[in-house]
Amino acid sequence: MAKSQIRQLFVPATAPLAGANSCSGLVLRYNRRMNAPLSPPRAIQQLPDNLISQIAAGEVVERPSAVVKELLENALDAGATQITVRLEQGGVKRIAITDNGRGIAPEQLPLALARHATSKISSLHDLENVATLGFRGEALASIASVSQLTLTSRTADAGHASEIDGSTLAVTPSSGAQGTTVDVQDLYFNTPARRKFLKSDQTEFGHCAEVVRRIALARPDVSFSLTHNGKTVDHWNITEIAKRSASILGNEFANARLALDEAAGPLRLHGFVGLPTASKARADAQYFYVNGRFVRDKLLVHAVRAAYQDVLHGDRYPSYVLGLDLDPALVDVNVHPSKIEVRFRDSRAVHQFVFHAVSRALAQTSATSFGATPAPLPSPSGAMPWIRGSQEHLQAILQPNLQVPQQQTSFGPQFAPATNGVAQTTANYGALFAGNERPANGGAASYPAAPQAASQSLPSDDFPLGFALAQLHGIYILAQNTKGLVLVDMHAAHERILYEQLKGALDEDAMQVQPLLIPVTFFADAVEVGTAEENQETLQALGFDIAAISPTTLAVRSVPALLKNADAQTLARDVLRDVREFGGSRVLVERRNELLGTLACHTAVRANRSLSAPEMNALLRQMEATERADQCNHGRPTWSQLALSDLDKLFLRGQ
Repeated sequence: MAKSQIRQLFVPATAPLAGANSCSGLVLRYNRRMNAPLSPPRAIQQLPDNLISQIAAGEVVERPSAVVKELLENALDAGATQITVRLEQGGVKRIAITDNGRGIAPEQLPLALARHATSKISSLHDLENVATLGFRGEALASIASVSQLTLTSRTADAGHASEIDGSTLAVTPSSGAQGTTVDVQDLYFNTPARRKFLKSDQTEFGHCAEVVRRIALARPDVSFSLTHNGKTVDHWNITEIAKRSASILGNEFANARLALDEAAGPLRLHGFVGLPTASKARADAQYFYVNGRFVRDKLLVHAVRAAYQDVLHGDRYPSYVLGLDLDPALVDVNVHPSKIEVRFRDSRAVHQFVFHAVSRALAQTSATSFGATPAPLPSPSGAMPWIRGSQEHLQAILQPNLQVPQQQTSFGPQFAPATNGVAQTTANYGALFAGNERPANGGAASYPAAPQAASQSLPSDDFPLGFALAQLHGIYILAQNTKGLVLVDMHAAHERILYEQLKGALDEDAMQVQPLLIPVTFFADAVEVGTAEENQETLQALGFDIAAISPTTLAVRSVPALLKNADAQTLARDVLRDVREFGGSRVLVERRNELLGTLACHTAVRANRSLSAPEMNALLRQMEATERADQCNHGRPTWSQLALSDLDKLFLRGQ
């Protein structure tokens, strides 16, 4: 075809056809010039079963890992305790999964490969109370439509196994032990367009291996074996959840995790949450299960993330393995064919419960919990049992006034002030608030060590951080406890203490105010003056009295008592900046933690500030009484322990 002819195809028509827009006119002219007859309208007809299965496979069988997921779920629903996964070429060439479950009777094999045929539900009531991982009855039929599938199965009372061919549906006798083997070969052999969208063999294998890990984490009562191209990659024996999670997520997670097991009505949350100091740059170690099913739910992710906001800021992501058990009637798993999304009947109650449960676990990250190894979670029947609450419990959780904070009294200790004993101990601690001036010589001074008799006469459990020995370069506190040497970042530790005190005072609406004998005045622009005048209630709630005395001058008349010795002008500017940026109403709710963290950071003891031995010991005692004292507001650790064995290794003692 000449270029002029091609160019004429796209020249707009001078007189469009009646009843047709310019686009339809262009198509009609193209068809006429190409002498292509217009296709007549087709009549509505029933699609063949094979085409229907291939359409369904586009949703269910997205890639080889989806096949692995569906077949593993079927094996677990069949009661398997041993599962072997064999892959070739990333699962594209072959996926063979063998289990020792109940098996399928020979006469049921053709139905197993039929669409919408399942033994897991039979009525709408069953669909609303799904107690199995699979229930749609589409997986095997969809897989068989895009691969060469062979299913071999044997029940306990059968004399031999039986095999069915996915293409012919012919059932023949075979050999095999009790259980089922599904052999999927040449995935997408009859849909080459879909096969072109697959990645490299190694990438596809990575997705398959991740699916196996997810399911293995949920079921430590089942042994799993994974091989790729004839080489065993992973193998997990039957064990408890603590050991299974350590094996899959590694020692870094195992050494920095907190056990969690809480229940409220028909809700139960259990598993492990990682310490903030073990956070990661990517969200690739977050596993959440609902009734044993791995899910990616924005509600649950937000609840956990919100619980970490006090101890993890920035772009870091926490690691966790959590299971939420609830009555199946309270959650809808029939949202997406992949079954990775769910909906809760009372999403707010679930969010509140998860948020407070994780918050309470993280609140215990203080020096008093040092050395306590995470206890294995209770293991009732099944790895993740589903709690079937009574009718009263079901009615309770659906009441509008539930919202789970009905147990607010149990959340109270998070915001409780220091005990009298600690307050008496910190009588010598007041000098920390006397200012952050440097010592006269500009360096660190030497301080007397804590009396040895005192450390020997007091129980070690009462003072896990021990007693101060010295101050290093005006930054770190060196302390001795029964385990060895303790290193404390005094600024980070003091910042966390002040932050928790400010938060507790604000939550209890008991912010103590310190009036200034002489108000501090400073030059302010029109925006700062307007912010101060428009947000008086917010500023007063925070303990500040900032008023305009001229169009260009602001006066600070009072500050929070906890910050009385800080630079009033700097504090005022920071508060006004945050209030202006986030809004007066939001800064006390959504952005409260950032604001209080800024105030605490400005007031905390600075580097090169010389502390006496009583002051250092008072700081250690406050750390022991403060929740979340293991890390500062930004997720950095506040102290570290060097055991005597670690020190012996440095000097090769005993070797």
